[in-house]
Amino acid sequence: MPNYKEGLNRHQQLLFPPSMDEYVDENNPVRAIDSYVDSIDLATLKVFTSKGGSEGQPAYHPALLLKIYLYGYLNSI
Repeated sequence: MPNYKEGLNRHQQLLFPPSMDEYVDENNPVRAIDSYVDSIDLATLKVFTSKGGSEGQPAYHPALLLKIYLYGYLNSI
């Protein structure tokens, strides 16, 4: 498995608010994007086939990049 950068745990306890997950409203479209991308199997679709290199910084996980891309597209960013 490629060596990808790890994101923060959204359920990790912080000082304010108690978790990062509480920053996002329950009805925010970003939750639908997160659930949708997590539900599809990117390896089966062969969308992201790079094995990544062992030199330099690790890459971001393709699912995370897809989530950011979809969020930006839906918000005209």
